[in-house]
Amino acid sequence: MSAVDDALRGELLACWTDVSNAGGAVGFVPPVTQDDVAPVLGRLLEGVHSGRDVLAVLTVDGATAGWAALVRSLSPLRRHWATVLRVQVHPSWQGQGLGRALMTGVHGIAQQQGCEFLSLTARGGTGVDAFYRGLGYREVGRLPGAIRVAPGDDRDEILLHCRL
Repeated sequence: MSAVDDALRGELLACWTDVSNAGGAVGFVPPVTQDDVAPVLGRLLEGVHSGRDVLAVLTVDGATAGWAALVRSLSPLRRHWATVLRVQVHPSWQGQGLGRALMTGVHGIAQQQGCEFLSLTARGGTGVDAFYRGLGYREVGRLPGAIRVAPGDDRDEILLHCRL
C-alpha cells in the first residue's frame, strides 16, 4: 500500500499504541499514548507517501489486525535489499498465526518490488528472533546493549536477514 488515508492512519496508530502497551517490541516501551506514537508513524508514512516504501496491512473481516513497513534503501547499490520495520499484530488477534500470514505478505510484496534480500532487527530477550528464524531469517549479528528499555535493562539488538 502506498497511500494512507486518515481512517487507516488512525487504525495504524491505534494498533501501534496497543501493541506497544501490551509489551510488543515495536520501538516503544509502555506506557505510551497515541501522542507519543503519532510523530514516529508520521515519519514512517512519509516514505510510504513518497512511493519509496510500502505498507503491508493485514486485515481480518475488514478490520486492521496488524501491519508492517517495507523500507527501501536510497542507495542505488542496495536496490535489491529492503528493511522490514514495525512488524505487529494487534493483541486481540495474536496467537492465530497472523504474524506468519503478515510476513508471508511482506515477502510477496518485497519480491514484487524486485527485492532479493530482507533485513530486520529484533529486541533481545523477547524470543521474537525465534519467530523470524522459523520464517527463514538468520542472525547475522548483535549490537550488545543497544536497546535500553529501562535503567539497568539493556537488550541486544539482533540483526537478521533473509534471502527471498
